[in-house]
Amino acid sequence: MAKRIDMTKEVSADYWDDACIKLMKQDRILKKIIPKFKDTGVVSRGDPFLTLARSIVGQQISVASAQAVWNRFEASLDKVNPKQVIAAEFESLKAVGLSGRKIEYIKDLAEHFQNQGLSRTKWHQLDDESVIKELTNIRGIGRWTAEMFLIFNLKRPDILPLDDIGLLRAISINYFSGEKVTRSEAREVAENWAPWRTVATWYLWRSIDPIPVDY
Repeated sequence: MAKRIDMTKEVSADYWDDACIKLMKQDRILKKIIPKFKDTGVVSRGDPFLTLARSIVGQQISVASAQAVWNRFEASLDKVNPKQVIAAEFESLKAVGLSGRKIEYIKDLAEHFQNQGLSRTKWHQLDDESVIKELTNIRGIGRWTAEMFLIFNLKRPDILPLDDIGLLRAISINYFSGEKVTRSEAREVAENWAPWRTVATWYLWRSIDPIPVDY
């Protein structure tokens, strides 16, 4: 099946350039990293179901592995939307590389969008923690997945996903000479990035994997 061109992406967050300037002034490590990856930054697909489904696929696996599974998942459906996911056979989804649990999660997510409805029209009006609380009531969506939604769909500027293994690894490499870091240590480093912790996180991800993260 030919790969479809995704026309749903939006431009990057309007705060991005200003945040980069301020982060480079505040943090000596980011001053070196950010200029290496001067691009548009985080972009949003605009479709909350796509962002959440991609985040579920990416749980606890590398960016490259998540992209490979997503590509096969996308190719197995006429269109990635709640109706198609609900109708898809369990075995066909398992064949693309999804675990049984992730299939259950994605199908449950599709049911929420298709039949139960979500308050997505008001998400832009809620603060970060309120969005996280609402999303984590859905089976399979934990704090990390909700934070990916805040970063990649709502484009919130100050999200720090401390459960993200890539971020912890990047902090370890760039700030601690490769020594393993605790969440507490990572949080302490990130205090210097506020109120632009989303932007700092993005560039630290890029420092260990130049391929942009995409949800």
